Amino acid sequence: MTSSRRHHLKSVMLSIAASWIEQEKKDIVATKAAYIAEHCPPPSMGGDQNTLMETCKKLHALIDKIDEERYDLLAKVGKADKEIDDLKIKVVDLAGVKKPALRKVRMSADAMLKALLGSKHTVNLDLRANLKQVKKEVKEEPGEAVGDWRKNIEDKADRKKMFETA
Repeated sequence: MTSSRRHHLKSVMLSIAASWIEQEKKDIVATKAAYIAEHCPPPSMGGDQNTLMETCKKLHALIDKIDEERYDLLAKVGKADKEIDDLKIKVVDLAGVKKPALRKVRMSADAMLKALLGSKHTVNLDLRANLKQVKKEVKEEPGEAVGDWRKNIEDKADRKKMFETA
């Protein structure tokens, strides 16, 4: 398709759309006029002051009724907007926020505690002091038993029991 043909089609489409918009505006004006003619009768200017006062009272009553309806509708819209916001928050919670990949950082235990507890709380703990000390028991073995593999396995089992009980 050539560019001139494409531009011609585009201009034809725009002119059709513009005519539709004009027709829609005319329809809106016509529906407004029909609604007003149906719901608002033309005012009768003839009569005395009492009839005019009654007409004004009727108009004020209608205005009050419409204001109440408008207030109710605004309350409903506000409630619906709040519900929409809550649902948007739930959608974000369910979808989850992409978390960046964690980096490995070398930190001392004191630095970690400072980061967790804040700079006001300074805690200096010697974490190694809380570890249990395991003493090595040196067993003197005779020279001939060194080659015995059963004895070697029993020693390893004794060492394992030492760590389990400690």
